[in-house]
Amino acid sequence: MKTRNRKDYFLLTAKGMAMGAADVVPGVSGGTIAFITGIYDELLNSLKQLGPAALKILFKDGFAAFWQHINGFFLLSVFGGILISLKTFAALITTALNYYPLLVWGFFSGLIAASVYLLVKVQPKWKATQWIALLIGIGIVVGISIAKPAHVPGDWWMLFLGGFIAICAMILPGISGSFILLLIGLYPIFLNAINQLDIIALASFGAGCISGLLIFSRVLVWLLARFYHTTIAVLIGFLIGSLNVTWPWKQVISSAVNRHGEVIPLQQQNVLPAQFTHLTGLDSQLAGVIICTILGIVLVVGIERIAENLNKHKISD
Repeated sequence: MKTRNRKDYFLLTAKGMAMGAADVVPGVSGGTIAFITGIYDELLNSLKQLGPAALKILFKDGFAAFWQHINGFFLLSVFGGILISLKTFAALITTALNYYPLLVWGFFSGLIAASVYLLVKVQPKWKATQWIALLIGIGIVVGISIAKPAHVPGDWWMLFLGGFIAICAMILPGISGSFILLLIGLYPIFLNAINQLDIIALASFGAGCISGLLIFSRVLVWLLARFYHTTIAVLIGFLIGSLNVTWPWKQVISSAVNRHGEVIPLQQQNVLPAQFTHLTGLDSQLAGVIICTILGIVLVVGIERIAENLNKHKISD
């Protein structure tokens, strides 16, 4: 376990906040942020320590030994930052989606495009296996987004399942947990639970997250250790396929009214900006969407550049 001072833990909290902000939006994942800020391997290995062995150490050797075993201060800093960011950005994203949906989806698309670029950088050579994995990843996400109506009940068991799946996606450097929530129709329910501090909903979601972390962190460590480039290729495919979901201009094919009287789209299809204006009578905001897409790309690439500079500075010291 690394020796750190207060400045290091403050920086870890800031990285956690960046991960939380990423996980609120259905675009770049918290795992991607962890990957490009240089804490991904330590995060996975620390999560892997959470299990029966850690409990045995807790009861046998005490809390101090347990805390050291799980790299507790590291996890506390990172997940503390994530929780702070989730609460802060949930309200912001909800408001933005209500008033500026096209611009927000353009921004999300930029985040995803930049994430594809970052992950492609870690693939030095593409073999037939990786190309097949890429196509499978694209096919899975596009298939789900087309075939699955984005509307499910907000019952506690569904939130538990959503938390389990979303947290698995969160620690993947490629596909975001909020994107998974979006696909299965739990994204607005999740944001609403955070904004209104719905304890039962959040507890159900949190229980699913904890279960997912304990199980999937071990699976992911195994996959990346044995099939690293093929796994990354699948993740890149997930991201490319998700651009079908975040495309800003859509035609609503079917919809439903939720318990709050809000109209929720169930099935949509992508259209061109000019078609969107013709079908809806609304401004396509093409220039604004392009600007927001570029901002999303610049944000992710900028974070990577800052992380690289910080790592170089730390090495030189």
